Amino acid sequence: MSSASHPNQFPKLHNAAWPGVVGKGGEGNDPPISLDQMLDLTAAAEVDGRKFDGVDLFLFDPHVSIDSTDKELEDLAERVRSRSLVIGSVVAPVWPPTGGGSAGGEPEEVEAFLTQVRKGCEIARKLRQLGVRPYGVVRIDSGMSPADWVEDPETNQSRIADTFKAACDIAEEYDERLAAEGEICWGGMHSWRRMVDLLERVGHPERLGFQADMAHTLLYLMGYNAPEDALLPTDFDWSDKAKKQDALKKLTHALRPWTIDFHVAQNDGTVHGTGSHDKTGRHCLPDAPGGKLDIATDAGFWLRDEHGDVLRTCRHICWDGCMFPNSVMEQPETWNKILASMLSVQDAHGWNE
Repeated sequence: MSSASHPNQFPKLHNAAWPGVVGKGGEGNDPPISLDQMLDLTAAAEVDGRKFDGVDLFLFDPHVSIDSTDKELEDLAERVRSRSLVIGSVVAPVWPPTGGGSAGGEPEEVEAFLTQVRKGCEIARKLRQLGVRPYGVVRIDSGMSPADWVEDPETNQSRIADTFKAACDIAEEYDERLAAEGEICWGGMHSWRRMVDLLERVGHPERLGFQADMAHTLLYLMGYNAPEDALLPTDFDWSDKAKKQDALKKLTHALRPWTIDFHVAQNDGTVHGTGSHDKTGRHCLPDAPGGKLDIATDAGFWLRDEHGDVLRTCRHICWDGCMFPNSVMEQPETWNKILASMLSVQDAHGWNE
């Protein structure tokens, strides 16, 4: 099969580098995988003559320091460019363990959160200026646990919204867009209703949008950490594809208008956490036996509008395989399999210019 079998060039296909560090390190856990190794694994993947176009990055040691110097960023740009890749979205380390703080916390926590947003936006702009980052967002989360959030939902939701508004002001200074990734492990973002509510409270769609990850948003359907917002019953029969698709239609009707960044992923309907990472949607390989997603089909609920027309909102899509064991991540075949899955999404919902 030739590259002509995959005629679409957009959305560009990216691999996330952060699975090399998220959930890694510490006693009993796999060690981190270096950024250079993640770049090499990404660059080496090839399916039908097609390759990954780029990578998305976590701005945190040991990959990319949030306090990187101009020289270090120039070196980063060259390391990426030398592998015929570009950089897309970057993740600001806004969480308490990474130097940030809760967006719904005390003033000093909020200040730490916003400091990391500013540093992340500054790096993102510099990477654009270096010509290695043609598109992408700066990713944030609330940095607050659902357990803390639920102690005073109204006050905490209001605080998070105020912090996100301040983050939008920072993003505007750098001409960047922020995307909040909906995961069940972040208070105020732990259900689809709360996520929509937060985005509406902030009310700056030109600066703050939603990052949809197929693995995490599947758990929105199931009501993890928010049973009152479940769109599927607890005893749901996953062979009932029509009912699953009806639930996805309702979910994406609410969140798709806000979606500006998209992660292709597979999930088996369970939660998972390793290292310091809270339990969230388990990422699985595309062909995982227990996978509940028909990746190419279900991606269409996010990448096409209500009339079935292809949206061009996301210039690139990214594979997220957080918390895969190193033994899986270090196998070249893993990335060929993932690239093939990404191509199936591009084939089904892509475009050319």
